[in-house]
Amino acid sequence: MKNTSLRLLLPALAITGFSLCISSCSNNDKKTDQTTTTQTTADTSASGAGLVLPSGFTAAIVAENLGSTRHIAVTPQGGIYVKLSGLKDGKGILYLTESNGKATVKNAFGNYIGTGMYIKDGYLYASSNEEVFRYKLDANNQVVSPDAPEKVVTGLISRNEHEAKAILLDNSGNLYVNIGAYSNACQVKDREKGSPGQPGCPILDSAGGIWQFKAGKLNQTYKDGVRYATGLRNVVGMDWNKSANQLFVMQHGRDQLHELFPTMFTEKQSAELPAECLYALNKGDNAGWPYIYYDWQTNKKMQMPEYGGDGKKEGDSKYKDPAAAFPGHLAPNGLLFYTGSQFPEKYKNGAFIAFHGSWNRAPEPQAGYFVVFQPMKNGKADGNYEVFANGFSGSAENTAKGSATHRPCGLAQGPDGSIYVTDDVKGNIYKISYKK
Repeated sequence: MKNTSLRLLLPALAITGFSLCISSCSNNDKKTDQTTTTQTTADTSASGAGLVLPSGFTAAIVAENLGSTRHIAVTPQGGIYVKLSGLKDGKGILYLTESNGKATVKNAFGNYIGTGMYIKDGYLYASSNEEVFRYKLDANNQVVSPDAPEKVVTGLISRNEHEAKAILLDNSGNLYVNIGAYSNACQVKDREKGSPGQPGCPILDSAGGIWQFKAGKLNQTYKDGVRYATGLRNVVGMDWNKSANQLFVMQHGRDQLHELFPTMFTEKQSAELPAECLYALNKGDNAGWPYIYYDWQTNKKMQMPEYGGDGKKEGDSKYKDPAAAFPGHLAPNGLLFYTGSQFPEKYKNGAFIAFHGSWNRAPEPQAGYFVVFQPMKNGKADGNYEVFANGFSGSAENTAKGSATHRPCGLAQGPDGSIYVTDDVKGNIYKISYKK
């Protein structure tokens, strides 16, 4: 199938029985033809979760109407912690326990909104849009003093654009925090037609990257942290790849190529570009924002129009190549490397990505609102990705017009190897399981 035909299929995938496979990219920039393959029948479990899944998988809605559920963490005992981006009854963190297929809220605490949620080394870590907190856990991984968190990091930039602070911990006592750029493309006048880029992009001094702090040190500020990786416009989905012992992130690509530079980009190009990219990061890496974007159709780094690009000029090769690239504006908000044994072997150490869905592909149909699976091998993308869980939007029509009933956001793996998916529209939590 030609690339053009495939791209027209994107919005129709909301409730169909197809799996979409897009070529992954590597440091060799090899181009692979895009193909579609027939997927399996829809989930028909009695739970009524309404998702389209591969054969042998089922989905259940274990909780509903929780609020704006963002990232999620599940304990070895099966307890579920969820962060809310809006307070519910004055609280921003929920703790649930699951019994007979339903999860019940047992506790609510934290008087701040946010996105990040992570469990590591006896603590629950949670972020607001400006700070990172931690709560001591007992032997059952329940919070000891929910009204007395310790403040780990404070004073982070939050300027009402890309303010969500995704968080992650490694095995060496380090805390990683996304600080999104408060800009689309670092223009002198943000999102103004034809405005050039700011020389040197001063935003990168305090945003547009991943910062590293010490997980066990309290009251840290920027001066205590290290800018671990830069040139990342905004990251919401991030995870530690255990097989590679490396930080991986999903970047949200820039918007409005045609609207801001109509003589260089068509509306269709603007709807499909740039790529949403998966990066494998090491300390000191630079992914290139705002100087370059990645074209998933040609597997090339391209120079941004704000910095002298014209849609044809390639970008500087010094910037990081993505491990995999996906169509534009799908909004990757969750990333999870699967380490369980419940799912078939092909999923082991592969990446699940929750695409929250687009708002800016017009006049093309909107797209996304699904969870995909990207095969991985030795810490690198290994072949095409496939749509794994579809149907969150409610219908193909809902997808096309961008009015999804549900939008996947956070991902977590349960102790039995199932995966949990949050929905930040209705506040549902889905549990996806496999049975041989």
